[in-house]
Amino acid sequence: MSERGTIGVAVGGAVLIGALTALQARINGTLGAEIGDGIVAAAISFSSGLGILVVLSALLPEGRRGFARLVDGIRSRTLPPWMLLGGLAGAFTVASQGLTVATIGVALFTVGFVAGQTTGGLVLDRVGYGPAGVVPVTVRRVVGALLAIAGVVVCLSGDALGGVPLWMLIVPAVAGAGVAWQQGTNGRLRVRVESPLTATLVNFIGGTVVLVVAAVIHVVAVDVPRVVPTEPWLYLGGAVGVVYIFLSAVVVRRTGVLLLGLGSVVGLLTTSVLLDALWPAPAAPSTPVALLAAGVAISGVAVAAVPWRRRRR
Repeated sequence: MSERGTIGVAVGGAVLIGALTALQARINGTLGAEIGDGIVAAAISFSSGLGILVVLSALLPEGRRGFARLVDGIRSRTLPPWMLLGGLAGAFTVASQGLTVATIGVALFTVGFVAGQTTGGLVLDRVGYGPAGVVPVTVRRVVGALLAIAGVVVCLSGDALGGVPLWMLIVPAVAGAGVAWQQGTNGRLRVRVESPLTATLVNFIGGTVVLVVAAVIHVVAVDVPRVVPTEPWLYLGGAVGVVYIFLSAVVVRRTGVLLLGLGSVVGLLTTSVLLDALWPAPAAPSTPVALLAAGVAISGVAVAAVPWRRRRR
């Protein structure tokens, strides 16, 4: 496959990552609303994902080999401790979904998330944080990022923000910046242990520990959840997270952090428009506004991803 074709497949993977992120946000947001506790919902989601990864890592030869390299790297201290912290950003993202999405909708959650992820991706690529090394911040990439942010501005132009607490927009933005860092971290860990499965497992171990501790403290301080939902699909958030974090660790080597973020914006916005149309939230933007925002963001990805060449005269 040509380099252009390889990049195209990688960008397609990034779009899928965004679509799965939007789906997970809806699942976790609904679970949080049903049980009345977004932190407990996030702990349930991460714990279920960790269970899936433990089984896969034990059954698959790649998982066992990757885990052995991980343990060797930790024992020999050749694996930097910060490479094991990607799960913290994932934990914060899942918690923010459970706390906000039921109120503001998936599309409006994406508004803040995209702004943070796009800005974070530009900075991290410039300093060479991702496994692809230093990725130049070209005019094309800056324009693409600005168009993605313009899609966010369009989404904010409706009347959906009336009565929405400011923190519900700030938290997703912080989560987006955290995910940009998480993708770079997981990508570098994946290179060191030679296994995206093991990199994903590490992510879920860290996130689960943080969220379970936070959930226990929250339950003791407040109260136990008022109800335990019985719908099976509400407990699939962890499985969805396993898939998209695994894909992120693979795709980021080809795309860099920014392009991965921009591609996921397309999947995030388009899928969130569909989900909000099917299951409207109280503060969700109208479908026409969300569609326009998605179109602007998609054009940003096209500008950043397509290797335009000057014509020779």
